[in-house]
Amino acid sequence: MSPEPTSPDAALRAEVLRWLRCPVCGAGLDAHGRSLRCGAGHTFDLARQGHVQLTAAPLAHIGDSAAMVAARGRFLAAGHFDPLTSAVRDAAARAWPGGLVLDAGAGTGHHTCAVLDALPDAWGIAVDASKAAARIAARAHPRLAAVVADVWRTLPLADDSVGVLIDVFAPRNAAEFARVLRPVGALVIVTPAADHLAELITTLDLLRVDPEKPARLADAFGAGFRVASSRPYRWIMGIDHDGVGALVGMGPSAWHADADSLAARIATLPDPISVTASVTVTVLRPRL
Repeated sequence: MSPEPTSPDAALRAEVLRWLRCPVCGAGLDAHGRSLRCGAGHTFDLARQGHVQLTAAPLAHIGDSAAMVAARGRFLAAGHFDPLTSAVRDAAARAWPGGLVLDAGAGTGHHTCAVLDALPDAWGIAVDASKAAARIAARAHPRLAAVVADVWRTLPLADDSVGVLIDVFAPRNAAEFARVLRPVGALVIVTPAADHLAELITTLDLLRVDPEKPARLADAFGAGFRVASSRPYRWIMGIDHDGVGALVGMGPSAWHADADSLAARIATLPDPISVTASVTVTVLRPRL
């Protein structure tokens, strides 16, 4: 179980700050009151909730909305994805050689907290484009810092700073992951399998899993990484109607779902309904 929420500034201590880099010039950052500043004078204010935005330009997208983040919190708190969290925790803890724990596209930091619980000497950074998610991640764990940044762009981190990098259903930037990851580090990627949420996809008109996703993953990471392990996980979730609404509301289908139509479709489902969760956890190592 994760520690109680902490003060928002706790994780932006030297253990994390020394690895952060200015997104404008790449220089190191120092704390100056409620701001982080590099030697060239580029300054980034620490938000009241404890997160910091480290971007050189406005974000191309804002990430998950506050409503999506709230839905994610409700769904994860119900324990439906506990087997996934445990799989990520165990894979990351086995692979960690020291250095930061980085969660790319971390959302609220739910999975990162489990990893940090298993690694009492590790410090983590949750990176996400969503300020709504970062506000929660900043208070989620005493050794977790929250940074608003775009995973598709240059990450505001030093070379070889990350011991284990987690990516759960999130965007993947192979070049940047390779740059920040230590040579002895590991990348833990979670991808949905073809039958993930199969009982809901047609009835609720959800986005389907791209059958080419495994091939794209291999193409993107094949040059710089080797597969250390790849393991499927499959379990059945018993989800009531409120939980189904939260599940849809926290994912990409939320962007195009009409609320009234969705509620009507959910009402036709059994309550609760048995839903398949099916994912693959792949551990990649840098090619030396």
